[in-house]
Amino acid sequence: MIATDRMAAVDANAAALGVPRKQLMESSGNAVARVVRDIVEPGAQVTIVAGRGNNGGDAFVAARFLDEHDTRTRLLGRAATIATEIARENWDALQEGEYDATEVRDSRDLDLGDPDVVVDAMLGTGVTGALREPEATAAEAINATDATVVAVDVPSGVDADTGEATSGAIEADSIVTFHDEKPGLGELDAAVRVVDIGIPRAAERFVGPGDLRTNTRDPHAAKGDSGRVLVIGGGPYTGAPALAAEASLRAGADLAFVSVPQDVFEPIAGYAEDLIVQPYDAEQLSPDQVEGLVETATDHDDVVVLGPGLGTADETLEAVREFLREFDGLAVIDADALSVVPEVDTDATLVCTPNRHELAEMGGPAVDDLRSATDEIASFADELGHVVLAKAKDDVISNGETTRICRAGTPGMTVGGTGDVLAGITAALLATHDPYEAACMAPYVNGRAAEHLGRGDGLLASELLDAVPNALRDDDDE
Repeated sequence: MIATDRMAAVDANAAALGVPRKQLMESSGNAVARVVRDIVEPGAQVTIVAGRGNNGGDAFVAARFLDEHDTRTRLLGRAATIATEIARENWDALQEGEYDATEVRDSRDLDLGDPDVVVDAMLGTGVTGALREPEATAAEAINATDATVVAVDVPSGVDADTGEATSGAIEADSIVTFHDEKPGLGELDAAVRVVDIGIPRAAERFVGPGDLRTNTRDPHAAKGDSGRVLVIGGGPYTGAPALAAEASLRAGADLAFVSVPQDVFEPIAGYAEDLIVQPYDAEQLSPDQVEGLVETATDHDDVVVLGPGLGTADETLEAVREFLREFDGLAVIDADALSVVPEVDTDATLVCTPNRHELAEMGGPAVDDLRSATDEIASFADELGHVVLAKAKDDVISNGETTRICRAGTPGMTVGGTGDVLAGITAALLATHDPYEAACMAPYVNGRAAEHLGRGDGLLASELLDAVPNALRDDDDE
């Protein structure tokens, strides 16, 4: 079972792995044609009603595999407005091959003929809501026929995730859906056939550019809508909390606050004018500061980054315990704070970002190659009750139910500070995404930022900051 947003990400990841959408469209169209051939004998009349997106492109391919049938293809709208290049190429192939494929510029002029099968390829899984013209009139005509109706991926007018059908939605007899079943299709009174179109399992297993598709900013957003990040760190170390806070801004957070001891206020405040540094009067974090920090984080709906540069003094670790017991919001736990997590009951939603040594210290598997221990990491995340983003050459991300791998990055990322940048990126994404999604996206962005810089040896963690915004963009092209 796969939701439509996730399916779109998997499609894009497959393209990044070298399986282009055009190849998948050929497989999809062939599968649709096979279903039609199973329903009717050669010579039967088949009418394809296609939209201008990739769903229509699948149907254009199907028409080429139905030469033994009396097949006609009707495009709703003008060919010049077909939305994607690959769909347009397959329409052009029908024209060059002199297939019966014509435009219907006014849906009132749609002539279905007297078909034995109608193929609904008007709208795909990415379109929801009430049918508009020209699809509404076309759907009415299709539903009025006595033909067997075969829907491509999802009946037009039906939400593939919920099965909810709008008024006038296509009443399909059979549905050909690709790669995996969509959650809402089981709610429909139709035969559902799931077909393998050659998407590699790696497209789901490995984090890729498709996972960034949901990272879009609302053009009407106000300050704070994209998140406020509060980094609690510093004391023995000053660079770590600054890197985390700056990274959160580069990754899309609107505001970044840093809470640190008074003694390190000036160096951290000097790193960047964009940081709001809030010092407290102590040499290091202690239980005395916890109540105020929890109140600040809770009142302002901050995503907290807890750990960078904190140190491991007894009173500091006790403060971490108290903070986690009292806080019930969103937090990224990193570095020195990680050791406390397994022993604390908390209502907070946590993303833990241990390296392989910290993972072992927390009670997870003690291995050099995290990919060899994905099952053990999943079990550990399940027992812990939080998302685990385990950092290594290949990062492993698990919420106990689903485990994925991020291969992005360069050897130069062994330099100190790259984990702090990752913590900040994770926090920014956690403000606007599901915790597991944020934990998958963040190491891919961090690793791709390093790849964009093209460094071998000599990479500085601070250099990643300028590369993060470009690394966040989904560079997958239709």
